[in-house]
Amino acid sequence: MSMSNEDRPVTYGDVFSVSSELGSEIIAPEDAAIMQSAESIALGHVPGGGPASLMQSAASQNERIGVVATNDFAREHGVTVSQVEVGGTRVVSESVSGEVVAQYIYPSEAGGGGDDEERSARYPTTGVQEEAVTVGEALEAVALKPAGDKPIEQSDAAAIQAAEARATGRSEVVPGGVGTEAQRAASINAQTDDKTTLGDVLRDATSKLIDDKAVKKEDAEGVVGAEIRNTPDLATHPGGVAASITTASDLNKF
Repeated sequence: MSMSNEDRPVTYGDVFSVSSELGSEIIAPEDAAIMQSAESIALGHVPGGGPASLMQSAASQNERIGVVATNDFAREHGVTVSQVEVGGTRVVSESVSGEVVAQYIYPSEAGGGGDDEERSARYPTTGVQEEAVTVGEALEAVALKPAGDKPIEQSDAAAIQAAEARATGRSEVVPGGVGTEAQRAASINAQTDDKTTLGDVLRDATSKLIDDKAVKKEDAEGVVGAEIRNTPDLATHPGGVAASITTASDLNKF
């Protein structure tokens, strides 16, 4: 019996004009979350109707019909969001596994760099580079995504505290820091209907850190561990703190 369009999993080829190899891959929720993180870090927001938004819609449809991808294709093969400024206009390119899935233009931000100045979410692959994504930037990226509207829970607070410890090199919680603020919000949220969200706490995360550093693989592993230890299903939240730190680590490639 043939499968109806409603029951068929949505692949990259259904959404983007790509090669058959990429086109046959099913779009998973984790793929969409990774692209959201990359857009947030590189562009400062998640464009409506952009690749991440389209991938999220596709992943949601796949979840509704009970389709689960066997691998996180975007994490394994990489995503890139880059922008180059040409004649006062920003040209944005977004890629999955090295294939461009979207290119679009919009007016350059005031005060931007000159012609041909490029900022990319695919950072240098060796050493602690000036443009590498920092812990603070990865935390702020959470506030820019849909996950920023999520009320803070204990798992979020634990992940934020772990990220802060990685950034500052201190094992103890920093008084008045972003970890302390997150823990206080989680405790209050458990007792009230007026919830503090991840966005409320992480919007200016960098300014709340007494020190910062480029995210490395071991940092991501520590944050993931802290988040899953405080969730009943031992899973991270899609697009949340651990996911954003992990994406930053993948982009930094060290």
